[in-house]
Amino acid sequence: MNILKSIGAVIAGLVAIFVLSYATDAVLEAAGILQTEAPLPMYGSELLITAILVYRLVYSVAGCYVAATLAPNYPMRHAFALGVLGLVFSIGGALVAAQQSLGPAWYTWGLVVFTLPCAWLGGKLQARLSMTSKTILVETHKIIGD
Repeated sequence: MNILKSIGAVIAGLVAIFVLSYATDAVLEAAGILQTEAPLPMYGSELLITAILVYRLVYSVAGCYVAATLAPNYPMRHAFALGVLGLVFSIGGALVAAQQSLGPAWYTWGLVVFTLPCAWLGGKLQARLSMTSKTILVETHKIIGD
């Protein structure tokens, strides 16, 4: 049954990334910052495209954190499983974007390059926060128990 929980954890992380990314894109489109259904500009909007890259990378870390948190065991492996899945999607997206001129190559290949480091960071963040919460629980138990 752990395999289903593992698959569910990775899917939940992927859904978190998609929902956060599309919600942010929708807000930016509603504000008139991004054009609806238009490719990213090739030149002249480097700051905007950098901001998009940054928030997508932050959301990737968050999604990998979700996968690691929901994992029934081996949280870092689940974060990396999502990272590998993201890497495959990112490479596919970069190849399509290059063929159809959907934006600057540095943006799409930036997503590819930073996918696995984001997975690692999401897994590490989960491990760090998990240890911190366990330490707090132990210390609270010591205080209450005394």
